[in-house]
Order: sequence, then structure tokens, then C-alpha cells
Amino acid sequence: MSDPDIINTLAGLAPDSRLAQIRDRRPVTRENAQASFRALFEPAEPGTVALQERFAIASFVAGLHAQDDLAAFYTARLLRAAPEAFVVALSAEADRGRTGGPYGAYPNGPLTVEDVLGPIYQVAETNRSVLGGRLSAAFAHVHMLVFHPRDASPASLQALRDAGWSKTDIVTLSQLVAFLAFQIRAIAGLRALAVADA
Repeated sequence: MSDPDIINTLAGLAPDSRLAQIRDRRPVTRENAQASFRALFEPAEPGTVALQERFAIASFVAGLHAQDDLAAFYTARLLRAAPEAFVVALSAEADRGRTGGPYGAYPNGPLTVEDVLGPIYQVAETNRSVLGGRLSAAFAHVHMLVFHPRDASPASLQALRDAGWSKTDIVTLSQLVAFLAFQIRAIAGLRALAVADA
């Protein structure tokens, strides 16, 4: 592969390190993760989900997971096109949205004993005016997927549609969140193994 492996890079693994070599034993898995990153963040044709939106969502998701270095990685790409006020609002919202979880309610039945109430997130009005309605709706939806996965509903999808997200856009948004969840956990695992290996 000509481009650096993004997970190795973000995990701080040298190409010749033992952990990088272990990852090399699963080339299809490694190459698919790299291809997913390129498809989501370096597409030849980004379509109607702009690159700025993709990097903003990635930075927000990483911020929600308290992965500040990963958030900084995506924010650095955002800084190429976004004004400083946008980045400040984004960072403030990631901080505001950070919480525990998972929260949510199961359908009536034996699992309802595990229902947990939690905060319902919305972008602050002052930041909404900077981020825009479309991205603000995406942040609310992303927060639900991260912290309230049990509460996903047709109404939450309709809120995205009302903010201008097409069905195809919503699929892209879901792919971004799923990829980032995988990337964050893979990097955390590799870093933990690197510490144990030291």
C-alpha cells in the first residue's frame, strides 16, 4: 500500500514494530479498514455529504469518546476549509455532549428493568447558528447512536430528513459513525497492547 496505514499511524505504531507486523498477518482486514477510511474521508466524489461535514462528524464522534488526539487529527483536516468560529463551536459541542451511557429504553418486556434515563442532546442555539441546521441535526443523531442506541426510531431519521439529509446521506452518516467506533476501539486496543509490550 502506498499510503500510510491510518490505524497504525494513529496508534503510534512504527511500520516495523511487532504489533504492526501482527496486523500484517491479517492483510485483508487491514486493507479493508484502510479502504474504508479512504472511501469515507478521501472519496473521489464525496456526493452530497461534503468533506467538511465528514471531518466535522468524525471530530465530534472522537470528542464524544474522549479521544482528543483522534479528534485533533480530524479537526486538523477540517481547519483547511472551516473558519475558526466553526471549529470552536464544534469543540464546544463535543465537550457538551460527552457523557456516560448507554442510555435508553427497551420495548415493554423483561429487559425494561435495564432501562436507563440519560440526557437528550441538542446543539446549543448559539453554536447551531455557526454549525448550521443540517450539521446540528447530524450531531444530535450521532449523539443518539453513540449514547442512546436503544432509542433509534423513525422519528430520529425524520429529523435528519427535515434538516436536508437524503436517504443516501443518512447511510453515509451511519457508515461514518460505525467506522469511527471501529477505528477508536482498534486504536485503543493497539495502544493498550503496546503498553503491555513495552
